[in-house]
Amino acid sequence: MAAKKKAVTGNIEARLAALRADIEALQTDMKGLYGDVSEVASERAALAMRSAEEIADRAVALAEETAREAKATALEYKAEATEWAEENADELRDHVRAQPIQSLLIAGGLGVFLGAIFLRR
Repeated sequence: MAAKKKAVTGNIEARLAALRADIEALQTDMKGLYGDVSEVASERAALAMRSAEEIADRAVALAEETAREAKATALEYKAEATEWAEENADELRDHVRAQPIQSLLIAGGLGVFLGAIFLRR
């Protein structure tokens, strides 16, 4: 019986040693897996950052293009307004020279009207 007990005890110790080795291997595998997961997460974060930078660059380029187009349109309107003012200034001068009293009365009436609006508060 003592031999049988000794054989069972040796078998348990062998199994415990094998279990300890398996646990150590599992811990090593888990550490390696954690490193792999961290590396993948870092790569994904870098990829997301590059994508965000590309989107931001496209948005800036689009904003700059829109600003250039708006400036060009504003310059066109400015040119048209200047041309219209120059054309109509001559016509207005001719009208004032032809009818100075009527022009004075109109200008005075507009002055009174605008003064009443702005001074009313």
